[in-house]
Amino acid sequence: MAHIRDPKRHLKPADVDERRMAIYRDLFFNNVEGFVSSGFPVLKSLYSEQAWLSLVRHFFSEHDCQSPYFLDIAAEFLVYLTEQYTITADDPVFLLELAHYEWVELDVSITNSDESEQLLASNDVSDAALYLANTARNLSYQYPVHTISVDNQPRHVSDQAHYFVVYRDHDDEVQFLATNSMTALLLAIIDSNAGIHLTEVCQQVAVHAPQFTDEQLFQGALATLSALAERGVIVTKNLY
Repeated sequence: MAHIRDPKRHLKPADVDERRMAIYRDLFFNNVEGFVSSGFPVLKSLYSEQAWLSLVRHFFSEHDCQSPYFLDIAAEFLVYLTEQYTITADDPVFLLELAHYEWVELDVSITNSDESEQLLASNDVSDAALYLANTARNLSYQYPVHTISVDNQPRHVSDQAHYFVVYRDHDDEVQFLATNSMTALLLAIIDSNAGIHLTEVCQQVAVHAPQFTDEQLFQGALATLSALAERGVIVTKNLY
């Protein structure tokens, strides 16, 4: 296995035919590279083929995956980039944020739904216990990760943060929604206080936005969360 992962550093067993060993070397690496490439298509498009294969090779050789499941390879690649990989001048400055964003899309697509969750009618938001759906993610980035492509690669962080929600809709399709700082704050409060009610959400928002009256905060939060409830981002739960 040491040879398969890093043939330049570890010699193959002397009693194994080179042709047979080459099959295993290619099989293992190509499988891993295929899963990484499918999980990070935009990131891959920003590298030359040689540079991309070199990056994946380093991951394959250096990172000890903690999960045996193929679907977790993308998450392991993100861990590698975040915790082990040393970013170079040849890498895009937004490498970690773009990789995280692409992983989130995959993660949302395969995350199991919480069977206790119930869709929430928009006119019930004011009274119900509120939860962030298990298949929704409240995100913020310094770079506009949703617009990055080969022809659009920002060199510097944006003046303001970019806020997004990635979620799975009623047809089990992954969707993307650009939000703002206030919506992100609402969702962060709900995510950190599962089962919270709207009046309590508004009380916490007021600490961060004292320039608004209680009525303004309530009506604004009600409208925003009602719209998110229609999309299935905000839900309630049947706990019995």
